[in-house]
Order: sequence, then structure tokens, then C-alpha cells
Amino acid sequence: MPIDLDQRPILVFWETTRACGLACRHCRASAIAQPLPGELTTHEAVDFLGTLTGFGVPRPVLVATGGDVLMRRDLNLLAEEAAANRLPFALAPSVTPLLTAERIEALRRHGLKIASISLDGATAETHDGVRGIPGHFEETLEAIRMLRRHGVTVQVNTVVMRDTVEELPRIAQLVRDTGAGIWELFFLIQIGRGTELAELTPAENEEVCHFLVDASRYGFIVRTVEAPFFRRVVAERAQGGLPPRRALYARLAAGLRSELGEPDGPPRAQTKGTRDGRGIIFVGHDGELTPSGFLPYSLGNVRDDDIVEVYRDHPLLRSIRSASFSGRCGVCAFRDLCGGSRARAFAASGDPLGEDPACPFPS
Repeated sequence: MPIDLDQRPILVFWETTRACGLACRHCRASAIAQPLPGELTTHEAVDFLGTLTGFGVPRPVLVATGGDVLMRRDLNLLAEEAAANRLPFALAPSVTPLLTAERIEALRRHGLKIASISLDGATAETHDGVRGIPGHFEETLEAIRMLRRHGVTVQVNTVVMRDTVEELPRIAQLVRDTGAGIWELFFLIQIGRGTELAELTPAENEEVCHFLVDASRYGFIVRTVEAPFFRRVVAERAQGGLPPRRALYARLAAGLRSELGEPDGPPRAQTKGTRDGRGIIFVGHDGELTPSGFLPYSLGNVRDDDIVEVYRDHPLLRSIRSASFSGRCGVCAFRDLCGGSRARAFAASGDPLGEDPACPFPS
């Protein structure tokens, strides 16, 4: 049955720690080598996991992220607790020496089915430059293959930014060739270390979205983060709309066919009507509740507040779910299906209900 997004989220992201052995150029969390003071203790984390049962059935999916989630020494125990509470459990680890076959197999026994791995370039030069560690590109490809060997569905995460956008067709080839089932593309929000990187123009974002519809015909699911306007593009293409006759799309589309040949299936573009605060809620390393990891607007803290009540009743989240936006997003015919990136609106104007400046519609 359809999930009532006013009553329960689909995804609860939990930033288990900000500690990480990497120092990526676009890191939302500005992660550091050691845990920050104030991380939820094991006891507090167990209590938090228990509160998620208050959303009822179906349970939300718990996405354990970071930093590097594998730097939580109690991770196995917490995975076991998630299983005891019948919470579907996904993992977003960093590719470091902590990501071992033994660790993955232990988490598999506690119900792990999906893991996401970041791949930010089609070459070692590009990916290693983003991640800051020589040799990380090959380690990342091997990590994807290792997870697949252990029966884990892999989601490849890629940031869309000016420095790497031309490599997207070759990254799509790597997604297919490594057997990943999902390709999730993060459209840059200038927070954390991402403030130093260049976003695309709205018109270029539109071209990339059309390219992603094409890419979804090669056997893997394609979805986006902080680019809900992708759903509008999917809907327009399904109704016979045509891609733009512009240079970036032409290059990306030609590169896709060059790398992968002609498409061999129908589009598999995910278009659930979620957005920050609608079907999604984020719990920080210190228990702080926000609409998403990219929208640092405090809603409360799991140490003091009931996450179920916050999700259902907080005025900002109710406004987000009712599509009560200002500017172009407020009058757009696609405001319910899309609704714009609330995080980008906040980063651009300080108003989480403002318009998303990355979308060109209506032009």
C-alpha cells in the first residue's frame, strides 16, 4: 500500500559519526579523523533505534552514514538492534581499510542488504583528486565487486559538479560493469567543503537530467539527491517530450552510446515524490534532527524530542509536505511531484521554503 508521507518517512538517515579517514573535497559533514564530542552513546543510539518503531508499519529504512559509519565500534551491535526492531538497514561506508569482507559478512548476518559507495570520477586521476588518496579509485571498484560477491545490492553515489560532469557517461559504464543496481547522483549543494566547488547552471542541470533518463535504460535504477526537478523531466519524457538540443546533453548522450551501446530496456528512473522533510528525516551525530543532511535547520534533538512527533507535527515539515513554497516553486505545476531542493533554497536565501535556484523551469 502507498506510504502516507505525512505519517512516516521512507528513509531515516543517521549520521552515526563524523569521524572518517578521508577528506573529500565535497564532504557535506566536513568529516574529521576523530569522533566529535557529543556523539550518541551506544545506550542513546539503542534508545533512538527503538523510537523508530513508533512510525508503525511499514518501518522506515534506516540508512547508517557518516563520516565513515565503520568507525563506530558498536556498529554490529546497532545493526543487531535494528534487526530486532524490524528496521530495514542500509549502510553508507567509506572505502578504507575498515571495509573488509569479514565486516560486511558480519553485517549481512544482521540484515544488511544495501550499501552505497561513492564514485566521483571515471579515472583514477579524477576520483583520487576528489577523495584525496592515491589509489582510491581502484580500491573503490574492488569494494563494489566485494560487496556484490557477498550478496549486497550496491548503490553507486556520484556528485554532479562542473569539474567532473563530462565523465558521467564513463561512470555510467562503470556502474553497469561492476554490477551495481542503483546509480544515485547528488547535485551539489554548497555546504561543508562543497562551498569550494562549482555548481552547474540551471540549463546544464536540465541537460544532465535528460541524460540521466537515457542512462536509466541500461539496466540500473537512476535517482537523484537535491535535484527533484529530475522527476519533472522524467514525466515530460514519458509524455513524449524531447531532450534539449544543447551542447552538453549532446556530448553526454553521444558518450553514453559510445560507452554502453544502444539502450536495452525501458527507463528505470525513480520518481517517488520525496524531498527534504517529506519522506526523509536526518539525525546528526549528536542527535540533532534536520529535514536532511544538506539542510542544517534544527527541528529538535532525539535526546529530548520524539522523532515521530517532530516528523509529523513540526511546522516547517508540515509546510514542506503541503508544498507551501514561495517564488517559482510556489506556483509551479510540478510543486508536489518536485517541490525543488529545500536544501538549496535554504543555502541560497536562508529560507527553506524559497525557490530552488538550480531549476530552470518555467523558463
